[in-house]
Amino acid sequence: MITRRFLDFPDFGWKNPFEEMDRVRRYLDQVLGQADAGYRIPQAGVFPLVNLTETKENYILRAELPGVNAEALDIQATGRNINISGQRTIEPDPNARYHRRERESGRFSRALTLPGDIDREKIEAQLTNGVLTLTIPKSEKARPKQIQIKG
Repeated sequence: MITRRFLDFPDFGWKNPFEEMDRVRRYLDQVLGQADAGYRIPQAGVFPLVNLTETKENYILRAELPGVNAEALDIQATGRNINISGQRTIEPDPNARYHRRERESGRFSRALTLPGDIDREKIEAQLTNGVLTLTIPKSEKARPKQIQIKG
């Protein structure tokens, strides 16, 4: 039985160790019947974290950008690609002794390819409480069209 499980074990590429550990955890949760336990290992090195959702008319991209001002952001749309770049500056306290320093400071860039064509002229951006929300309208060609049946 154990041998059979190892034969079914997925092939890991071992790219990002934290991502791979999360993948192994999800696999074990699935095997043990505990999928969606709610615990996730954060993906180190990916900033900003984003969610991309889709409605009938728009793609909605939300990026976590705590401590980043709107003036420090550069958002570019090219074809179906969105690139968010900028800089987060966290001034270290020269009088403090750090026991843990996980918040990073510096330049970042995140590029995403959207699943369909977009209308770049109508993209709207809003930064509220450290969350950047991009409302990206789908192009007319990409929107679903209801076909009426004749007869």
